[in-house]
Amino acid sequence: MDLRAKLALLADAAKYDASCASSGTSKRDSRKGGLGSTEGMGICHAYAPDGRCISLLKVLLTNACHFDCVYCINRASSNVPRARFTVDELVRLTLAFYRRNYIEGLFLSSGIIRSPDYTMEQMNRVARTLREEHGFHGYIHLKTIPDAAPGLLAEAGRWADRLSINVELPQDASLQRLAPEKDLPAIRGAMAGLATRIAEAKDAQKTARRATPPRFAPAGQSTQMIVGADDSDDRRILTTGAALYGRYKMRRVYYSAYSPIPAASSLLPPAAPPLLREHRLYQADWLLRFYGFGTEEIMEGGEAGMLALDIDPKLAWALKHRGLFPLDLNRAPREMLLRVPGLGARNVDRILAARAEGPVRLGELAGLRVPLKKVAPFVTAPDHRPAPGQLDSMNLREQLRPGSRFARAARPAQLSLDV
Repeated sequence: MDLRAKLALLADAAKYDASCASSGTSKRDSRKGGLGSTEGMGICHAYAPDGRCISLLKVLLTNACHFDCVYCINRASSNVPRARFTVDELVRLTLAFYRRNYIEGLFLSSGIIRSPDYTMEQMNRVARTLREEHGFHGYIHLKTIPDAAPGLLAEAGRWADRLSINVELPQDASLQRLAPEKDLPAIRGAMAGLATRIAEAKDAQKTARRATPPRFAPAGQSTQMIVGADDSDDRRILTTGAALYGRYKMRRVYYSAYSPIPAASSLLPPAAPPLLREHRLYQADWLLRFYGFGTEEIMEGGEAGMLALDIDPKLAWALKHRGLFPLDLNRAPREMLLRVPGLGARNVDRILAARAEGPVRLGELAGLRVPLKKVAPFVTAPDHRPAPGQLDSMNLREQLRPGSRFARAARPAQLSLDV
């Protein structure tokens, strides 16, 4: 199999891993003029800690695997074409893409071949060869193998900017039923080990006076949960996500909607969950990480353990707590402004800075691209008070629901996480 055919197969096989998040940008191709490209086999887009969007080559070392996880297209019993890169092929491919300005880094995962240790050693060789032999300074994300020896995981952190281990499913019982070869204690132990090493490296950086201490995954670690492959409700998923953030200091927990696969096991659902469910979980995750919400607070806006699909979770919470509103834009503390539907964390900080110079008017928020229709029922300002009875109206949910006949603003082309 030639290199291009391998790339097509192993890039497609890598698309199910959401730990490399898409930027949702438009397609651009430097072959039509200019520099850089946002498309092509295996190219995905992730965000750096400073907010930059980075183009990555996203591939598997191989889609062959000894494990037989029933939800995985690359499981041992799956009848799919198999391929494998050599270390040299993957290094040459990464450098060629980088020199053409198609990518700025590499996202590398793999099926389990021979043994976890052998697989991890091969992935480390790719990263080590890029760094040491070719002076590659681009971004590298390695999907680590939790059963691999601790020394191999430690080496991975030396070469990679970010490491990740997928927890896969929100419930231990589900993982035991659908992926019995996965070792839960090993997954948790590996996550804890990475968290400790990442924290130690950061502390060493802070206290170093002369020599630069060794780096270890400076962009932290992440993980992924599959949504809709088992009977876990949104409360269970968010509770598991919150625990992962708390125990292992995850930089990101990714939520990936289950995608039905050919010849699927009867243990799996016949249809994918609504894609909007995945989006609502990401919005709820934002509330956990940046807005001061707890899991149970978020779930108050849903029913029977599930988030509302028709409105975002912050709006759902606010409608359940109408007695706390309206808030004065010029007096309310930051923690309460963060709970106003439509006000993102960045705009709340802008409001706080602006009101130090003088009263903030509702009309001024239009310049910040704040959805005034959504914000207006929940705030007061020198130029605005909600219409009498609006906040208590039984129709308010319908008026604010995206796509409602009451909504005058056009629906955005891309769903927003700015809740």
